Amino acid sequence: MNEPFAKNEVKIAVIGGGTGSFTMLSSLKRYTKQIAAIVSMADDGGSTGVLRDELGTLPPGDVRQCLVALSDSPKVRELFEYRFDTGTFSGHSFGNLLLTALEKITGDFSQAVETASEILRINGVVIPATLDNIRLKMEWADKSLILHGERVIDSEFFAHDPRRAILSLTPDASPNPMAISAIEQADIVVIAPGDLYTSLGPLLVIDGIGEALRKSKAKKFYVANLVSKQGQTDGFAVSDHAREIERFAGTPFLDYVLYNQEAPTEEIAKRYEEEGGYVTLADTDELSKMRYEAVGGNFLGSMANDNGADTLIGKRSLIRHDAKAVAKLILDLYHSHES
Repeated sequence: MNEPFAKNEVKIAVIGGGTGSFTMLSSLKRYTKQIAAIVSMADDGGSTGVLRDELGTLPPGDVRQCLVALSDSPKVRELFEYRFDTGTFSGHSFGNLLLTALEKITGDFSQAVETASEILRINGVVIPATLDNIRLKMEWADKSLILHGERVIDSEFFAHDPRRAILSLTPDASPNPMAISAIEQADIVVIAPGDLYTSLGPLLVIDGIGEALRKSKAKKFYVANLVSKQGQTDGFAVSDHAREIERFAGTPFLDYVLYNQEAPTEEIAKRYEEEGGYVTLADTDELSKMRYEAVGGNFLGSMANDNGADTLIGKRSLIRHDAKAVAKLILDLYHSHES
């Protein structure tokens, strides 16, 4: 496949990885079939990390979630998400195992994703951001701390200000040409919510991604995180998140930043605190000075259910956006601009 989009319908590229992309794709696909999910390839934790280490394959986990989000086959979706809870495969999802097997058979991760897309009958296309076997590195300029690997960084409580850290990939990653094409051809680009330093950063620092975002004529949205990540983004306001997104990309490219303005109930706030997270401050005075337009909305979704079979990874965040509300606002803002 040489082109990520057909000519008709609004064309949307969603950039991210994991749950944030899953939730956004699940709602955006209601508006168009022309969706490209550009997926981070730095994951090395949980089931994905075991498969990478033992079999030398590229990380399937975030790709699997995006494939499932874009699928219209409920039973096959359920199969891909099924996670073994006992035995040799305990903690592994069926979709991760299948993608790994397909890569081994074809010798090409892109072909593996394409075959899985056919099985799931997805609307749209899932594009690995790079096809290089890379690992994430985070370091500070004085070399006082160097962290290697997404899993290590994700579990770290930063001793230094992460806004002064340098994110890079080892070895240097070449962008997937399909990812560049998707960004260039899109009408809308959405930076999905997700961990700044382990989900979004590793994708945006790939050489060529930032330049493609700068040049793209698409309307570019960032959906800001609902809450802080304990030990990493404590005290970050919405503008801090957006500033880091553009720092990773190496260019000011955002047109809109969407943030939550809905206060959680006391019960939900307590559950957030149990995860070590606090609602991200909407610093409206600071946001009003920015080049992009900041738009608030009621974006608090229901808490997700924990998956007890997910034994290969630490505690996952269960906090979710109301993706239907976010997707509607994105399309409303795009159409109002076009008209």
